[in-house]
Amino acid sequence: MTDFQGKTYWLIGASEGLGRELAKDLSRSGARMILSARNTVRLDDLCAELVDARAVPMDVRDEESVRKAAASIGPIDGLIYNAGAYDPTKATDWDTNAVLSMADVNFTGALRILGEMVPRFIRQGSGDITLIGSLAGYRGLPAAIGYGASKSALISLAETMRHDLKGSGVVVRLVNPGFIKTRLTNKNGFRMPMLMQPEEASERVLKAMRSRRFRTDFPAPFSWVLKLYGLLPDWIVYRGA
Repeated sequence: MTDFQGKTYWLIGASEGLGRELAKDLSRSGARMILSARNTVRLDDLCAELVDARAVPMDVRDEESVRKAAASIGPIDGLIYNAGAYDPTKATDWDTNAVLSMADVNFTGALRILGEMVPRFIRQGSGDITLIGSLAGYRGLPAAIGYGASKSALISLAETMRHDLKGSGVVVRLVNPGFIKTRLTNKNGFRMPMLMQPEEASERVLKAMRSRRFRTDFPAPFSWVLKLYGLLPDWIVYRGA
């Protein structure tokens, strides 16, 4: 079981929603927090609420910004990649800028961060990595180009890293939430099953980080339904398509 007391975590995507609540929960659990996002004002406000936290503003889409941030944070025990972008987009209404932006934040940004931190963790023989994916990454869903594909890529990345980093002292875990009430899901015009508040979702993530389990999907039974949907044969899923 992971003990957060006295450990330092770098949380990317900390200014809003799930990330903001997770920063608070980790701080209450005794962790020192390094908080990154693009919104400097929101980060500073959050740091003022916490016991031991500092802001490192950063844009995960900018390689130089990531390098400077990684060079400035000093020794850490773990990182949480929670940066996310979402716009409901259908293939019939293709918006290249929106799709590329989602891919860059949700997946390529993670590659930039991990490219800086994984070698460092391997050299020190320890490190704790939590990647926040999505249940939407288990199978292609309507109006989810960009978002679904990028989260699917993040899931695959986490699975590969879990294999490759075995025995290195570096722990990788994947957390796939369902719908969380945030400024991103406020864009949806449909009913979202088992919609969670950020505070509840943060408790689930913290519980996952305390366990030895690689993958955590929530909430059930909604997560079971989506994973089952991902196992259905194509002739059922795309009937009439």
